[in-house]
Amino acid sequence: MTVDSSAATSRQSVLIVGAGIVGLAHAWAASKRGHRVTVLERDAKAIGASVRNFGMIWPIGQPPGTLHDTAMLSRQLWLELSRESGLWLKPCGSIHLAHAEDEWAVLQEFHAMSGGWGQECELLDAAAVKSRTPAANPEGLIGGLFSAMEAVVNPRTAIPHLASWLQNRGVVIHFSTPVKEVDRGRAVTASGSIFQADRIIVCGGDDCRILFPNLIRDAGIKRCKLQMLKTSAQPGAWSLGPHLAGGLTLRHYANFASCTSLAELKARIARQTPELDRFGIHVMASQNEAGEVILGDSHEYDQDIEPFDKAAIDELMLRELRRIIQLPSWQITERWHGVYLKHPTSAILEATPLPQVHVSSATGGAGITMSFGLAEQFWRKLDADSEPSRTNLDALQ
Repeated sequence: MTVDSSAATSRQSVLIVGAGIVGLAHAWAASKRGHRVTVLERDAKAIGASVRNFGMIWPIGQPPGTLHDTAMLSRQLWLELSRESGLWLKPCGSIHLAHAEDEWAVLQEFHAMSGGWGQECELLDAAAVKSRTPAANPEGLIGGLFSAMEAVVNPRTAIPHLASWLQNRGVVIHFSTPVKEVDRGRAVTASGSIFQADRIIVCGGDDCRILFPNLIRDAGIKRCKLQMLKTSAQPGAWSLGPHLAGGLTLRHYANFASCTSLAELKARIARQTPELDRFGIHVMASQNEAGEVILGDSHEYDQDIEPFDKAAIDELMLRELRRIIQLPSWQITERWHGVYLKHPTSAILEATPLPQVHVSSATGGAGITMSFGLAEQFWRKLDADSEPSRTNLDALQ
C-alpha cells in the first residue's frame, strides 16, 4: 500500500517519525505554519523516554545564552499549549537546597552571576526555604536558591493529550506503525507501507540508531539509562510546592559549570561517596496533579546499560533524598527506567543526512524542557531559508 501525502499545494507535506515529545513538538510547529502533517509512531502510544521523566520544565538547568533562551521559549509555548488545549500545567518554580557549606557556596556564586545572565533567582535562608515548601528537611539545612521560571506537567498524560489535541487540529497520527527505512521523500514501514512527503523529520529517539546508525555513531551519541521512582498520592492534599533539587544536582546541569566553587563540591562527593559518581546519581523531586511525587535519578551510559534495574541504585537515591526532603508518605508504588540519547557537546542532534530529510534527536534528558523551543527554532530557520531574496522579489515586480 502506498499513502501519498504530497499533492501539489503551496504548503508542504511533512512526515514525522516518532510521536514522543520531540516529534509532537515538530508536528505542532509545522501545523501552525499550515503544513499538512503526518506522524508515524512505532507503538500504540508513546512509551519511551518522553513519558519516563519528572515532567519538569527546567530552564534553570540550561546555561546562559542560546540554550537558556530556547528553554524559556519552550516554557512560553508550554503555557500557550496549556491555555489553548486545557493541558494540566503548574508553574511552580524550583529550589536547589543546600545542606552542606560547599553546596551553599555554589548557590551563592551562581546567584551573584545569574542576574547578569538574565536569570532571576533568589537566595533563601533556611527559614525562607521552609516557608516555600514543607518538604525541605530542616536538619542541616543552610538555605536554597529559588527560581520562579520552572513548571511541571505530567508526561504520562501530557504526551497523549498533546497527540489528541493535534489530531483534532488536522494532524494525522498513525500509531503502531514502526518505520524501517527512510529515504528522500518517503518512509517505509515494517509492514511495507510507503508514506511519501515533501519533508521528513526523524524524531525517533533511540530508534535513530537503527534508521541512521552511521550518523549516530559519527556524532558520538551516547545512550543513557536512568532509574526513577514514584510515591503514592500524598495524604491530605499535601503539596511539595516547587521542584526540589539537592546539592548533587549542581554537578549535573551545565548552568552551574562556570561556578569555580563547584570543584570543591565535586571533590567532596568523589572522596566521600564515590558510589554516587559511579551511578551518576543526583536527586530531585516533582509532584503531579494526582499528588504523587516523582523521585530520581541515576545515569548509566552505553556499555553499562543493562535491561535489569539495580535495587542498589534505588536505595542510594532514596538515601540521598531522605537527606534533603521529608515526605508524609515514602510508599513507592512504581519503579522504572528510561533510555535516551545524549549528544556529547550539543543540546540536540540536528542533521540533514539526505535532501529534505532531517534528524532531530538526542535531547539528552531535557526533552520536556527544550523540545518546543528547538522545534520552533528549526521551523523558523526553514521559514527564513525559504523566503525569496530581495533580488528575486524585485525581479517579480
